[in-house]
Amino acid sequence: MPFFPRISFQREVEEYLTKVFRNNELITALGAKEVECKYQSLLNHLSHPPSFTTVRVNTHLASVREVKKLLFEEIQKQFKGLCVPVLEHPRLQDILLIPVIGPRSDLPKHPSEVIVGAHCGYAVLRGAHVYVPGIVSTSRSMKAGDLVSVYSDIEGKCKRGAKEFEGVKVFLGNGISEVSRSEIFSASGPVNGLGIRMTEPVYLSPSFDSVLPRLLFLQNLPSVVVSHVLNPQPGERILDMCAAPGGKTTHLAALMHDQGEVIAMDKVASKVSKMKQNADLLQLRCIKAFCYDGTKALAAEEREAGQEGPPFSAESFDRVLLDAPCSGMGQRPNMAFPLTLKEVTSYQPLQRKLFAVVVQLLKPGGVLLYSTCTITLAENEEQVAWALKTFPCLQLQPQDPHIGGEGMRGAGLPPDQLKLLQRFDPSAATLQGMDGACLQDCGAEELVSRADKDCIGFFIAKFVKGSS
Repeated sequence: MPFFPRISFQREVEEYLTKVFRNNELITALGAKEVECKYQSLLNHLSHPPSFTTVRVNTHLASVREVKKLLFEEIQKQFKGLCVPVLEHPRLQDILLIPVIGPRSDLPKHPSEVIVGAHCGYAVLRGAHVYVPGIVSTSRSMKAGDLVSVYSDIEGKCKRGAKEFEGVKVFLGNGISEVSRSEIFSASGPVNGLGIRMTEPVYLSPSFDSVLPRLLFLQNLPSVVVSHVLNPQPGERILDMCAAPGGKTTHLAALMHDQGEVIAMDKVASKVSKMKQNADLLQLRCIKAFCYDGTKALAAEEREAGQEGPPFSAESFDRVLLDAPCSGMGQRPNMAFPLTLKEVTSYQPLQRKLFAVVVQLLKPGGVLLYSTCTITLAENEEQVAWALKTFPCLQLQPQDPHIGGEGMRGAGLPPDQLKLLQRFDPSAATLQGMDGACLQDCGAEELVSRADKDCIGFFIAKFVKGSS
């Protein structure tokens, strides 16, 4: 039985998704009953957080064994004696997995309430405390030091500063207020800083605020898989086309032992600045980040000598990662998806523009990896079918490691090509809670297997470019 209500969509988006996940190819292969069961399971899973927190070790500065020991000690402090393991992954040897305890249904609810925005609420469900910018309203008499119950306004209908809210809200757990109501909502009050320190979250995940910042990078498991599949080599020139916030960029640089060149691009200046900060923090010198529109990254004329940044000449890169802008429907937890159908369907043409550019920027014999964090056919398997038809020089390649499932039917791709794709499907896992007894009963191998399945929705396709 799901702890939270299944994810909700705007009516047109739900109708669109229903057609996608009940397409004729799927029904013919699996049967209508199994197709419907998988679809409903997916909707339920999307509103819940993954059952593991994944952190990538910065192997450029420390070994996994060293960081595992430090992280285990930190988690025992946070969890106050509850013995939660830190697991190594046998196929992704630079990540650590921490089981998430919950959902905990026996927590009390306090009279003093705090309402936070949906995005803040999702962060809390994955281990964060509540910061002042995320607070939408509080009970009228809340003071610093009060025990409070925290709720998420998943539909975005609570007015800022309201003294009570009777709309749809989801209980996230309990905490201690670090500031008073008057401080939060007064004109001269704090605009940043810690607002509520979560002491009894519904899902107990470790907080990574200022925890080993140079040695760890919070990253979803499929995002780590991406860089391993691209498999960059020392000395190569790599393009990360839509790189923000830089998790994959820094991973690529670490896998190359900081030898070669990783060009990272994003068209939002603040995100580029953050990527540079991350590269400096992790002491990775081979990364060069540029604020630039990827659709214009191919130079129309010969480049000037010594020009470092975009636009670039054709066939400039050994490998390219196109982690494309997408509708983000695979992100978890998400209880109310805000985009309209027009917004959802706007991503496919943008992805194709970017794809056409990176094909030309890739050297013959080079590797192109396309990925998204969404679940639609239009942004995933349909893009692969389009790419193979539009660019005869491209060939689909096997992926190593291949941890997710195969591609989804519905885009007309034959079974042998679907097997080469990698789709992480949250519905493949059983939606069940994790508690101390479960951790005692499960071995490390069983827990890792669960982590592989119970993650965000994600898609990966790997191509190699033949000779022109």
